[in-house]
Amino acid sequence: MSHEALHVTPCSLLWLIPAFPLMGFLINGLLRRKQKEAVAGIIASLAMFASFLVSLMVFFRLLNLPHDGRVLIQTLYTWFGVGDFLVNVSFQIDPLSAIMILVVSGVGFLIHVYSIGYMKGDPGVVRYFTQLNLFAFFMLMLVMADNYLLMFLGWEGVGLCSYLLIGFWYEDLNNARAGMKAFVVNRIGDFGFLLGMLLIFTTFGSLQYSVVFERAAEFPVGSSVITALTLLLFVGATGKSAQIPLYTWLPDAMAGPTPVSALIHAATMVTAGVYMVARSNLLYTLAPVSLAVVAGIGAATAIFAASIGLVQKDIKKVLAYSTVSQLGYMFLACGVGAFGAGIFHLMTHAFFKALLFLGAGSVIHAMHHYLHHVGSHANAQDMDNMGGLKAWLPRTFGTMLIATLAIAGIPGLSGFFSKDEIFWKAFSSGHYVVWVIGLIAAGMTAFYMFRLVYLTFYGEFRSAKKDQHPHESPAVMTVPLIILAVLSIIGGWVGIPHALGGGNQFEAWLEPVFASSLHVSEMVHGEGGVGLELSLMALATLIALAGIGLAYWFYRKRTDLPDKVAAGARALYNLLFHKYYVDEIYNAIVVKPLREVSRVFLWRVFDAGIVDGAVNGMAKVMAQVGQNARRAQTGQVSNYALVFGVAVIVILLAFVL
Repeated sequence: MSHEALHVTPCSLLWLIPAFPLMGFLINGLLRRKQKEAVAGIIASLAMFASFLVSLMVFFRLLNLPHDGRVLIQTLYTWFGVGDFLVNVSFQIDPLSAIMILVVSGVGFLIHVYSIGYMKGDPGVVRYFTQLNLFAFFMLMLVMADNYLLMFLGWEGVGLCSYLLIGFWYEDLNNARAGMKAFVVNRIGDFGFLLGMLLIFTTFGSLQYSVVFERAAEFPVGSSVITALTLLLFVGATGKSAQIPLYTWLPDAMAGPTPVSALIHAATMVTAGVYMVARSNLLYTLAPVSLAVVAGIGAATAIFAASIGLVQKDIKKVLAYSTVSQLGYMFLACGVGAFGAGIFHLMTHAFFKALLFLGAGSVIHAMHHYLHHVGSHANAQDMDNMGGLKAWLPRTFGTMLIATLAIAGIPGLSGFFSKDEIFWKAFSSGHYVVWVIGLIAAGMTAFYMFRLVYLTFYGEFRSAKKDQHPHESPAVMTVPLIILAVLSIIGGWVGIPHALGGGNQFEAWLEPVFASSLHVSEMVHGEGGVGLELSLMALATLIALAGIGLAYWFYRKRTDLPDKVAAGARALYNLLFHKYYVDEIYNAIVVKPLREVSRVFLWRVFDAGIVDGAVNGMAKVMAQVGQNARRAQTGQVSNYALVFGVAVIVILLAFVL
């Protein structure tokens, strides 16, 4: 649709939303060597809070516009132009991007505040807050852009910042490698995005959303060129949002500080791929093959990652694979044409997953200080070293329990409403296979998340020494947990389905963004009936409760069972514990061969042989020329006179002839 069709309203406030984090980055970055730790944290947090306040103002202004005219545009300047092709630095806020800026700035602000306590005393804390603000700036650019090129700028920016933040403690080689792995794997996906963007330009002659979607609507459903460009865009999404086969960077990204994990893996970077697919909803609706691929990859990733999470011992690794699995749900929703349900789950997931990561950070913070105090070198993230922490970390325990209930899909909490919407859309559109896979993954999620809770907070404290114990984190860390816990409860109430007496206001809010795709879609989401929807809801709830009950039986009632089951199914356990050996397979068939080719051909043959050979060869030629010329310099006057005479004769002959 064109801007005229959208009834665009100009807005002069939009630039402030990314500008505040950018100012925080500049202030802390320029004063890094002189900046005090506390001041850096306050400046970075205030920058995010200011961005959140402006986002709220923009949201309410959008809310007051007509339902079908909720689009705000601000063009700052023309980036570059060639003939009729123009690319502007222009921001667009509609119902979709409004949700994103509120999530990024709001949850981002809470994570910044939490970081003040978590990173206290770290020698690189000013650099940390500088990079955190820069990350937020690029993420806001990504979701506010009104064209694919500006989106790509933000896309690459968050990739760069993720490299810096994941490898923040780069003195440790493993941390540096984790940052490099995230950077390289994302570049693979970004290459697909770049090719897709080039194909968009050659097909439509523009990269601006409104122009692209208006011209795309003229193409038939199933168009090969639309299918090709959407698949290329999805390659980028699999990298950024950690889907099969480019998911391997995300679990290793746990090497970074825990607040970074909360920011990257809950509210921002990993959701960029989901946002991009939802933003391109019209293109994907015109490409049923691409939608099937998105749904299939999403479902496969959801159950694949969930199975790995069943046996991990590192508390952050469990949450990492949980994130990969939940992102799979979002793509599953988009793949069945339920883009609104995918964004709904993106929002609720931002609340409870940020809370889970920050809660895990509170546990790690307490364990680290305790283990350091008692002189132990045990791993502060290994759940085998925890247990019984609910007595000493009551606020952390209570808030994490709420988040765990939410992600498990217990009725009344945010995760229940968004997951149920995905399951209902998948079933009612006839995608029964992905619906079944989603249900199984949901049962696994409930099991491994309550396994985490029981191993961490219940039973005997397995690292007790001299009657000492960990202590609760300071208020600057626990207050953000409480706020996120409230959001994890009420965050889904905006999407209460019709079957439960609600009007699903969230879906109605996003309707203008997805109206065009629904208009041309050939898929029919059968409404079925209230009874059917309630039955499916009850089934999903029973599966979640079964997962919780099984975890209770294994890790509270019969604590000997996990070891017995692992011993009885040793091959399967090892397969899951070692993450299906995917990293080892990639290393054997991709990394090592490429490294060997680089070492032998690129280094020995091309660099040392051709490049160095050409440079060294030229040097040898010039050296030989100089050597020969030097022989003429004898220092004898008679020789110089002879040369001079011969030169005079040659010149005279030239004139005469």
